[in-house]
Amino acid sequence: MEDSTVTERVGIRDLKAHLSRHLKHVQAGAQIVVTDRGRSIATIAPIERGPDLAWTRRLVTEGRARWEGGKPTGCSRPVEVASDRPVSAAVLEDRRRHRP
Repeated sequence: MEDSTVTERVGIRDLKAHLSRHLKHVQAGAQIVVTDRGRSIATIAPIERGPDLAWTRRLVTEGRARWEGGKPTGCSRPVEVASDRPVSAAVLEDRRRHRP
């Protein structure tokens, strides 16, 4: 880590006593180096943002998708396969066919 990204050095005792305040700084983009008797032992930094999922929220807003906040439960009516081979075999075959 470069020194230019470190905005604050905080001892363990101060971190414990004022954790909420320090975490607000981190949420605002700051990085904190945690020290134990003056020696750096850890860094607290904002998490990297994941992929932009605005398109998923847009689908819900437009009524083209529905999400109620939980994990997907799967299809209530499974898709019927007209073949005697497993779906996994068809997926693998399709991947092999469309490899770059």
